[in-house]
Amino acid sequence: MFIGDALAMPVHWYYNRGALRRDYGRLTDFVAPRPIHPDSILWRSSYRAANPRGEILHEQSRYWGQRDVHYHQFLAAGENTLNLQLGAELLESVCAKSGYDHADYTRRYLAFLLEPGRHRDTYVEECHRNFFTRYAKGFDAEDCGEDDVHIGGLVNLAVLAVALREDPDHAHAAVQQHLALTHRGRIVSECARALTELLLRLLNGGDDARLAATGLIEGTRIGWLNHHALLGWLDRPDDVVIGTVLSPACYLEDAFPAVLHLARKHAADFEGGIVSNTNLGGDNCHRGAVLGAILGAALGESGIPPRWITGLHAHHRLRGLIDLLTG
Repeated sequence: MFIGDALAMPVHWYYNRGALRRDYGRLTDFVAPRPIHPDSILWRSSYRAANPRGEILHEQSRYWGQRDVHYHQFLAAGENTLNLQLGAELLESVCAKSGYDHADYTRRYLAFLLEPGRHRDTYVEECHRNFFTRYAKGFDAEDCGEDDVHIGGLVNLAVLAVALREDPDHAHAAVQQHLALTHRGRIVSECARALTELLLRLLNGGDDARLAATGLIEGTRIGWLNHHALLGWLDRPDDVVIGTVLSPACYLEDAFPAVLHLARKHAADFEGGIVSNTNLGGDNCHRGAVLGAILGAALGESGIPPRWITGLHAHHRLRGLIDLLTG
C-alpha cells in the first residue's frame, strides 16, 4: 500500500507520459516531487470552508487556484500522500483498539484533517471536501459520506483485511462500514467487497494461495467486469492497456480493472508491477496502493525490495505498527 503510493507520488496525475519521462525519466526509486506539475488542475479547483468545522486546507489554501502547482509539492522522497497518511491513522487505530473501532477511526479522521500541521500535502481529494462541506453544515459525521466512484476509496482497506483476516465476515462488515464514512454507492461497494475477498484468500491460503495468485485474481467477480477482456490483455503492453483500452484516470470502472490487469500480469514480480504502474501516470498513486496491497499479500515481505521498505519516509512508524498488527 504505502510503497505503491510513495513511488508514484512525484508523478501522480501526469496524463502526458512524454512530460512524465521528461521530468523524471523512468521512476524506479523514491524521489521528491518537482515544484512544477505541467498537468496540474489545481488552478481550476476550489474549496471554501463555511466555518471552522470545514477548514481542511489550512496553510495549503493559498496554492489552490494557481497554475502548475504540484499536488504534493512539499512531500519528501518516500513520503505518502494524504490518503495513505490516513491509512497510517487507520493502522494506528486498529493497533490501539486491537481491531476495527469505527468511532475511534472517525475521531482520528476528523482530527487529522481539522488540526493544522498534521500533514504537508497540498491536495485534498474530493471525497474529503464533500464530507467536510456537509460536516460544516452541522451533519453528523455518519451522514457526511456521499456517492463516490473513485479508486481512492479502496486504498486503505488492506489494513482491515490483515487485521481481521481470521474472521472474514467481520472483515467484510468492517470494510463496508469504514468505506461508507467517505465513499458510498454500488460500484465502490462492489469493488471493495471483491478486493477484500481477494486479499483474504491470498492472506489465508498460505503458500498454496500465493502460488495460485494468478487464478485468484482471475476469479475476482464483479457483474460489470469483463473477465474475458481482462485475460485477453495479458499479451499487450501495459501502457497500451492502461491508456488506450482503459483510462488511466481515477474512475473505478477503468481503474479497478487496470489494477487487476497489473496484478495478474505481474503476479510474481512486485517490483515490476509497481514500477510499471508508476510510469503509466494518471491516478497511479491510488492504483499503486491497491496494487501494492494485492502483490504484497500474494508474495509476502520477501518479495518486496528492501530499499523500498526502509526508504519510506514513515518507515519506523509503519514498521512498528505492522509488526504489532501481524505479531
